[in-house]
Amino acid sequence: MKAQKQIALVAHDRKKAELVGWVEANEAVLAKHLLWSTGTTGARIREACPGLTLTALRSGPLGGDQQLGARIAEGGIDILVFFTDPLSPMPHDVDVKALTRLATLYNVACATNRAAADFLIASPYFDAPYEAPTGGGDGEPGT
Repeated sequence: MKAQKQIALVAHDRKKAELVGWVEANEAVLAKHLLWSTGTTGARIREACPGLTLTALRSGPLGGDQQLGARIAEGGIDILVFFTDPLSPMPHDVDVKALTRLATLYNVACATNRAAADFLIASPYFDAPYEAPTGGGDGEPGT
């Protein structure tokens, strides 16, 4: 993994304001990286942080989750920051589970809440190259 990370930013509706606040608080650090987002979340981030370069995909329920999943499977996402709302029913819950499953499968660093995102961005690996240790795996991605 290179020093410049490819970071996916996603949030459920009730968590979008929290994610936008986190992005605003970390704008200077995030500006050094390549940012991806689902459509609605990306629009909110662009409005709050117009100086950030961000590629917005489709809205989550309209295929954005699958687009991010494909990027993960192709090695195009290093970090997934996905503020989830475990208390709201999601009509596209299967897509959400698939996205987090792919992040786990392909050894993508993943934060599903503010505390985890804070720990992740504070890591010395956030702005530095990183090579995951290998060994003991069965040859599948992320092992």
